[in-house]
Order: sequence, then C-alpha cells, then structure tokens
Amino acid sequence: MPTSDAEGKDWSLDLFLRHRPDTVTDIGPGLGTYAQLMRPHHPGHWTAIEIHRPYIGRYGLRLQYDHVHHGDARTAPDALFDRDLVIAGDVLEHMPRADAVQLLQRIAAAGARHILVSLPIVPSPQGEVDGNPHEAHLHDWQPDDMDQVLAALGGTVHTRHGHTLGCWWWNR
Repeated sequence: MPTSDAEGKDWSLDLFLRHRPDTVTDIGPGLGTYAQLMRPHHPGHWTAIEIHRPYIGRYGLRLQYDHVHHGDARTAPDALFDRDLVIAGDVLEHMPRADAVQLLQRIAAAGARHILVSLPIVPSPQGEVDGNPHEAHLHDWQPDDMDQVLAALGGTVHTRHGHTLGCWWWNR
C-alpha cells in the first residue's frame, strides 16, 4: 500500500534536520509520506521516482515534488541519485534482494551523500494492492542483513530497529 507505518519517522526527521539536505530523491513515494513529513521543515529540491503511474495523480505527487519521474528506480538515470539525500522508504521489500542491493550500490556510486532506508523487519506478506502489482513484498529483510549491505557501501550507518520497521541512515 502507498502508506507507511509511523515507526521511525521521528528518528528519520531528526537526522534530516541535522543534515538539512538541499536535494532529495524519494524512491517510491506512494502518497508522499516523507515529503509531507520533512519538506515543511527544510524544503530543498525534491524529486520523486514513482513506478505506478496512477499514484502520481491520485496522491498529487506533482504538487508535493519539484520533479516527478515515472519509472522503475532500478533503471532510472544515475543522475537522479546524485543528491544530498536519497530516500528508499518502504520500497526495497518490493523487489528481489539482489535488485535492492544493486540499487543501493548504484545510489552510492552515483554520488548520494546520504541514504535513508526504511522497511519492515518482521514478516509482512503482501500481494498486489489496488491494481498495483509493484506493491507485492518480494523479500523479508532482517535487520542485520541491511546493516551489512549498507556497511559494505563504506561510510557510516546509523540504525533504528523498531518493532515492525527498521530505519537506516547511511552517510558518505
């Protein structure tokens, strides 16, 4: 579904406010949760990458973001990841693990200064939602697995493991 559990959002906002990124790419914004949470505090220039075209109009993404790119982040131009912050909020569980790892590697290689990851850390089976096949959960992440994936990118990683969601803030 295009929404997210509230767990970890305050933690994410605190780190956002500490770093105040001027350029942000939000992968799979859904209804715009992170833009709604963070932009009022520090607007910057925000880009969304949304794979499911109906969400762009349904959730008013063009009103929430400066630029909306319709497509799959796995094949998006690297230039969209050369940002102060790239957000992968509740999106990596919607792709095979190998694809998610490769995407994170591409994001870091493209020049992202920070990466925010949020995803379920408990089994949360989900199939197609409201005609969107991209809502299916294809991988159940364990916290230590994502810890290792982000650590392998170099830099530093801050983590928050809640009851249902894990959040990671990676710094170059």
